Amino acid sequence: MTVMVNQLRASYAFVERNFNLIKRYWSWELVWMVYSIAESLSVSFIGLGMEKIGGGQNINSEYMVVYLLIGTLVWRFLSTIFYWITELISIERWEGTIEYTLMAPVRRVTHMAGQTIFSMVYALLFTGVILAVVAQILKIDLSGANFFSGAMMLVAGSFSFVGISIMASVLPLLFPERGAQMTHVFIALLLLISGVYYPVEVLPGVLRKLAVVSPATYVLDGVRQALLDGTPLGALWPNIWPALLMGAVLIPMGLWVFRQAERYAKRKGKLHRNG
Repeated sequence: MTVMVNQLRASYAFVERNFNLIKRYWSWELVWMVYSIAESLSVSFIGLGMEKIGGGQNINSEYMVVYLLIGTLVWRFLSTIFYWITELISIERWEGTIEYTLMAPVRRVTHMAGQTIFSMVYALLFTGVILAVVAQILKIDLSGANFFSGAMMLVAGSFSFVGISIMASVLPLLFPERGAQMTHVFIALLLLISGVYYPVEVLPGVLRKLAVVSPATYVLDGVRQALLDGTPLGALWPNIWPALLMGAVLIPMGLWVFRQAERYAKRKGKLHRNG
């Protein structure tokens, strides 16, 4: 019991450290929030402009706005989790604590748990603020939305993104100079095949097949059903179970990959502060 309590305290220490970083760099968080709101509005305005772009065709622009907005917000939520976890090593380098953290007697799963808890809480709060602001500006009617189902779908899908993020986080560890930039490949490929701004049915054959193995595909479809149609949680099970299954596979796989990469980095002396 004492060991478990100590590990929980250690996990919370990483959560608290990240919140302190946000408070320290609050101006950057403000800039990022403004940018995210502007980006969400820009994508949503495409829905309002579809009738003009389509040559005056009868298009349900309100539906298009909500469709695009949901895609933007879901992607913002998932990508925020991705970047906070993949920047785990970068943060340690910025703070000059990488040697102390990775050589400390703290289990890596404890370290990852703290980073994961923080990233999920932060992503929910961050995305919630964007939704509130954008919905107010665009006067979107979400009275028929099932927010509980949508939130549960987001949580179910976030675990698989945690696994992907842990695997991607080895790149900054192994390649100090450009590893952080290399992680963008993961998120770019998922953005392409997951149907963030369009149905996956419009993708070419190979990409459409790859969409089946992207957890974001199921999260986006489930959240859209919940918010556009008010679908109850039980009816979202066809989207929930693949996302949970991917998370159950990807998280242990990610931890194993990171453990191997960490051992290699320690042997090769890659735990230096400059990258």
